[in-house]
Amino acid sequence: MSKPIITGILSYGMSGRIFHAPFVSTNPNFKFKAVVERHEKKAAARYPEVISYNSVDELLADNEIELVIVNTPNNTHFDLTIKALNAGKHVLVEKPAAATGAEVKQMFDLARKVNRHLMVYHNRRWDSGFQLTKQVIESGRLGQLIEVTFRMDRFKRAISPKAFKETASTPANGVVYDLGSHLIDNAISLFGRPLSFTKTTGVYRNGSEVADYFNYHLKYPNQLNVYLTAGLLLAEALPGFVVQGTQGVFSKERGDVQETQLDKGMLPTDTGYGWEPEGIDGKLVIMDLENKRREELLKAPKGDYTDLFNDVYHTIRNNALYPVTEEHIAWQLELLEA
Repeated sequence: MSKPIITGILSYGMSGRIFHAPFVSTNPNFKFKAVVERHEKKAAARYPEVISYNSVDELLADNEIELVIVNTPNNTHFDLTIKALNAGKHVLVEKPAAATGAEVKQMFDLARKVNRHLMVYHNRRWDSGFQLTKQVIESGRLGQLIEVTFRMDRFKRAISPKAFKETASTPANGVVYDLGSHLIDNAISLFGRPLSFTKTTGVYRNGSEVADYFNYHLKYPNQLNVYLTAGLLLAEALPGFVVQGTQGVFSKERGDVQETQLDKGMLPTDTGYGWEPEGIDGKLVIMDLENKRREELLKAPKGDYTDLFNDVYHTIRNNALYPVTEEHIAWQLELLEA
């Protein structure tokens, strides 16, 4: 067995505490060595053995660290990824990887030049609801697909205190880059690059400078239509996954529990982690040749972001192809930038 990957995290805010530290600290394929905390030193309460550096430069100067997780504000992803690659580190960068396709190309070109792996953190591929939806689509039970809808509905009137999300002059702002990157990645991971697309955005919150609603209509071969929607003033969450085919329909609410569990201190190694509660199964309706309706309830598989980190490990140690490919990110940025 190869040695664990020595890892540093560039921020210990919400994403560091919930989406990264629990995984690199419990997975034997990693060693969580250091974190950057510029102001409050909170990581030591849970990870007393982890070094808390005062700056990114200090962490990048640590020659033992092999992998750097860039989980800072969206508008810093490009600069910090370039800096980490030039310091000889492998990089796992949160979505959106950058604000433009040109920046993404520059990042991956540099990774090749310095012989390091650049990977983008798209955890929603490992959500329980998406995993079940993928299984149903790949089973072929729905026949020819007609319409697929993925959505994330929120209701948040207040302007977020995170200025990088809410300021028009800041790159990669608004709900398009925030939630849109998740939904676009879900679609691309299943269906690839669309033949064409239409993008609609809107601003509905009082005082908002940035888009707080979007809809994408993606057109694919064989008359497949994919719709991606998210907004911050959508009062009731509709099913997050709906797949219509010539032989039936599948629908499922977004029931993944990982973020909630991790926020409450549960670890990915704990019993019950990633399993949805009873009562939010997916519903599959199949119409037979006599137009009789047959309904099934389908329990979602376990959601587990551990699988993402295992893919990171195999990419670095075994040169395996990371499932979120450079092409996926390039295609995503085409839609985000439009």
